[in-house]
Amino acid sequence: RHPRSERAAMSHAEGKVTTKQLADSQIPHVWRDSCAHLLVPLTECRKQTLYAPWKCMDERHAYEKCQYDEYLKRLHAARKTSS
Repeated sequence: RHPRSERAAMSHAEGKVTTKQLADSQIPHVWRDSCAHLLVPLTECRKQTLYAPWKCMDERHAYEKCQYDEYLKRLHAARKTSS
């Protein structure tokens, strides 16, 4: 397993990030949601690799999957309330 994917999986399992970590990583307030804990390692990786599109794929995939899962939760919640 790739070391980056282990970091991404570990971050996803933890699910905790402090306001200071978000500020240090310069994560905008509008992106500080339930998936922000995955955005911190993604942002660090992107900075280290000068935003090369073929780098940081594991971190990006973990963040996008989290965003999609949150979207599905909101969708199902909206369907329950409208029924």
